[in-house]
Amino acid sequence: MKVSVVVPVYNEEEYIKSCLQNLLNQTENPDEIIVVDNNCVDRTAKIARQMGAKVVKEEKQGMIHARNKGFDTASYDIIARCDADVIVSSGWIKRIKYNFVNFEMDALSGPIVYYDSFLKSASILPSYLYLESLRAISKGNRYLLGPNMAIKKSVWLKVKKFVNLDDSKVHEDIDLSLNIIKAGGKIGYDSSLAVKASSRRIKNRPESFFLEYPARMVKTFLINKIKK
Repeated sequence: MKVSVVVPVYNEEEYIKSCLQNLLNQTENPDEIIVVDNNCVDRTAKIARQMGAKVVKEEKQGMIHARNKGFDTASYDIIARCDADVIVSSGWIKRIKYNFVNFEMDALSGPIVYYDSFLKSASILPSYLYLESLRAISKGNRYLLGPNMAIKKSVWLKVKKFVNLDDSKVHEDIDLSLNIIKAGGKIGYDSSLAVKASSRRIKNRPESFFLEYPARMVKTFLINKIKK
């Protein structure tokens, strides 16, 4: 089993070096690291190249377009994804492989710990409660968290033509999850597959996180219900 890692980026020079360093320091190394340059105007792409990552350009702006470019570029059986401000543990790739080898699943996610916020004192609790609330309202289905996920390449090829392309209408990770579920796929969850992430989006734009995010969540489910 080989693993490609995709990191979508837009002006992430402050974070990308640490992210890539942790991906390079795995007990079982990824087989390729793909950094998707979504029109960066800073040093992000240059730093990524210097660290040995494969850098590809996506000119259509938005996380969904950048993610799709990375997933389409990925060469190997499993596509793992994290964000530039994420710190993965040294056993992240090994744990991803373990799950796909030992359990029946088409995609996988784990919790997020916010390392630069008061929320870190709650460990994995915020992301756990978020995922469990989604699970409770949708017949026990699991969902993916964009900064900490993996998907079989074969499953991506199966659902890619159905995912929504408008970031303003959907949460891309939930939209992808719903399309996997509708295609009959199974999403796994591993509580030990935790990553650390910055809470900068919550701190910098609290009104967006607590108002726009929930509204977009409702849109995501409505859009996918209409698609059925």
